[in-house]
Amino acid sequence: METSLARDLMSDEEWAFFERFILAVRAPNGRKAANHRLVLDGIFWIARTGAPWRDLPGEFG
Repeated sequence: METSLARDLMSDEEWAFFERFILAVRAPNGRKAANHRLVLDGIFWIARTGAPWRDLPGEFG
């Protein structure tokens, strides 16, 4: 049975807090921007579970 990760993701209110800090810094190299919210959710997932990076679910990109 596959488990949805939606319950573990940031709320819109939590993202609104972090978004202003993340989007204030732009990479000058011209690379396509990543989905910063998804990346941050992945970092929090690793911190919460204690899993190694290689076990990060594919849903986090």
